[in-house]
Amino acid sequence: MGQEADAGVGATSESSNPYAELPSVSSLLDRARHNQVGFSDPVLTALFQDVITTARTEIAAGSRPSRREIEQRAIAAIGELARARLAPVINATGVVIHTNLGRAPVSAEAAAAMAAVAAGYVPLEVEPESGMRGGRMREISALMRLLTGAEETLVVNNNAAAVLLTLSAMAAGRSVIVSRGEAVEIGGGFRIPDVLKQSRARLVEVGTTNRTYAADYARAIDETTAAMLKVHPSNFAISGFTAAASVAELAEVGAKTGIPVIEDIGSGALVDTGRFGLAREPTIGESLMSGATVVTASGDKLLGGPQAGIIAGRREWVKRIESHPLARAVRADKTCLAGFAVTLRHYAAGEEIAKIPVWRMIAADPAAVRERAAALAARIKAVLPDVTVLEVESTVGGGSLPGQIMASFGVAILAGQGGADVLVRRLRLGEPRVFGRIVDERVVLDLRTVLPEDDERLAVAVLEAVSPVNS
Repeated sequence: MGQEADAGVGATSESSNPYAELPSVSSLLDRARHNQVGFSDPVLTALFQDVITTARTEIAAGSRPSRREIEQRAIAAIGELARARLAPVINATGVVIHTNLGRAPVSAEAAAAMAAVAAGYVPLEVEPESGMRGGRMREISALMRLLTGAEETLVVNNNAAAVLLTLSAMAAGRSVIVSRGEAVEIGGGFRIPDVLKQSRARLVEVGTTNRTYAADYARAIDETTAAMLKVHPSNFAISGFTAAASVAELAEVGAKTGIPVIEDIGSGALVDTGRFGLAREPTIGESLMSGATVVTASGDKLLGGPQAGIIAGRREWVKRIESHPLARAVRADKTCLAGFAVTLRHYAAGEEIAKIPVWRMIAADPAAVRERAAALAARIKAVLPDVTVLEVESTVGGGSLPGQIMASFGVAILAGQGGADVLVRRLRLGEPRVFGRIVDERVVLDLRTVLPEDDERLAVAVLEAVSPVNS
């Protein structure tokens, strides 16, 4: 009797101890091995220790997760580890160049070229003809010369690096003249005054926020002046009583004083955006033709290539920039160069609208987008009746063409249990992941930013997300 009573007391004591509910790492490992999860024991041990540590912290805070709940967390943690975070998603937000979703998708041909060079050796810095060491920019410089007139081109890892490297090489220890209206923050804390400071150049602001003339630059030039810098405002616009010095006007000042002109055009456009009913963005070729000494731009915005920064212009200056010690730290790798070269060839062949995803989306006919939206809505209605085709507005995004919109069409879904927030989250976590937006308590999927070849994948993902089993 006494022994039975003691046993009862012991059981009660253990059950009242929430830490006793914690599974051991070894028991979780045994289960993982049995299920052949595909990760090594040391990795799983570290993963399960994290799960158990989190549970201990919750217990200390007054919570009491069950053993089963913790085991389920361990299983979920394995699944999260196995799932690549950067797996492709479907962008149905209506923002073409979506910074948070990786900006511009490259063409299928560019992606194939990038994958091919990543998987093997390439003659990156050797000339096949002679077997001697050669420059990695030869191919891209040749293409850019034909497309823009640039005597030389250097590609680095992004446009922030391009601006920083250019200023470091051309103006360190000296002054750079910038309009007050162009001493901007472009995004992510990238501020022109801070970049100048980091490059060891001194900022000299001229003019006013809304009006600056070439004469303002000319008056500010002295023996310390290294360059005149013109910056495209990218993600904002000033309207009304305004004036700005053009590159051609600054080039005239430069011709008289010997001061070079640097222009950061931002989006890297190589075609006229006005063709699509949008405001005109400066192109690299136009800037160089107007007299810019060096032009910097992004390769992964309106140019539609992989992430890259472009430095193009007069040979003597680009070579000087290329020889700066910082150039090696920010240079583009072989996969970027391969994808960038293929993208430039699309322009050289006159097939950029047909091949490059950014231009395919921008050039899409609203009527065709509406037809695709109607087809998707019809499929969803079989599961969830409250679905409509909605006229919406798409934007270019990525700091390009602020305030410019494009007519588009999307599918608007009135979510069931849980509402729009639950459905939009379910879409983000599905397979494939789908990113949309919420408008008036409905989940809206804009078809302009979905390539037609992804329509079937989008439909499958949406049907899975709205199915009764998941509601």
